[in-house]
Amino acid sequence: MSSSGTIALTGLSTKQGHSASGIAEETRILPDELQAAMRQFDGCTVLVTGGTGSFGRRFIETLLRFSRARRLIVLSRDEYKQYEMQQQFAAFDTSRLRFFIGDVRDADRLELAAREVEFIVHTAALKQVPAAEYNPFECIRTNVNGAENVVRAALRNGVRKVLALSTDKAANPINLYGASKLASDKIFVAANNLSGSLGTRFAVVRYGNVVGSRGSVIPFFRKLIAEGTDHLPITDERMTRFWITLQQGVFFVVSSLGMMRGGEIFVPKIPSMRMTDLARCLAPNLPIKTVGIRPGEKLHEVMITEDDSRQTLELGDRYVIEPTFAWWKRGSYLASGAAPVADGFRYSSDTNSDWLDETRLHQLLKDAA
Repeated sequence: MSSSGTIALTGLSTKQGHSASGIAEETRILPDELQAAMRQFDGCTVLVTGGTGSFGRRFIETLLRFSRARRLIVLSRDEYKQYEMQQQFAAFDTSRLRFFIGDVRDADRLELAAREVEFIVHTAALKQVPAAEYNPFECIRTNVNGAENVVRAALRNGVRKVLALSTDKAANPINLYGASKLASDKIFVAANNLSGSLGTRFAVVRYGNVVGSRGSVIPFFRKLIAEGTDHLPITDERMTRFWITLQQGVFFVVSSLGMMRGGEIFVPKIPSMRMTDLARCLAPNLPIKTVGIRPGEKLHEVMITEDDSRQTLELGDRYVIEPTFAWWKRGSYLASGAAPVADGFRYSSDTNSDWLDETRLHQLLKDAA
């Protein structure tokens, strides 16, 4: 993490060398705090639900490079994507990799996948807003029932830690996808009350748009530019968004796993950008055409609401939304330098103090490549 209090733009070397133990030689380029966080996986098994998605692939690759995890289990529904992933990682020591065909909707299969697992990173979700609006039953089954199944599988197998990926859309949701992820967040936070003497701990990570991920506007704009479009479509000229790279997201999850006590929602400090500025940076000579905001779409992203501010701490490169458990004590975070945010604080992409300019955007795109 950078000294400026934001997530460091730490890139990964393309060198593929490995030591006899299978640990990537590039470990030395990680900041000290991330190297220390990687040690939590030593000798452990990590299960990633939805592991063939953009985040899952980068997370697994990062652990192959930098961790001494004993096993890395990928659970997903698509056998072809699993095959592609096996080919992608052929240069690594893949003896630690396991691929499970399965769905988080299938509680029995999930329980089998979670046997002898210490860590679960839950990324599986239906994420497309229009698809969720048109297929509400399917959205609920994956995003809400699937979350319950992950919790039950973790408790039944005595998993040590579970971290679920959420979205800015879960804060003050206005569409079904956001509402389903809010319900999922509540399930994972409340699950800490169920673990008893098992000691299983659950937490959530919430962040905004991922530069270059599938479904992101940047690949869409680049595709239009490559096809010779005469304009770039913008839904509303006032629109702003938070931005984070895939690798930053992975490192944020790793560090959050290392510090979580159970019940927190971790929110990274990341920059914002106006969509009009984004379009002009990518294609300065193309005009912008306003096409109108889509159903269920917000003008600005909110990751912490005013109501959440009463339970929110600011800690270096992140905010921590604390649970309202009777047993929760914030002492360890305060001892680490955390401070309560002001009452009525709101973390929104339009009022953010950190803004991307063209130079920083191109650096983000370079890091995301």
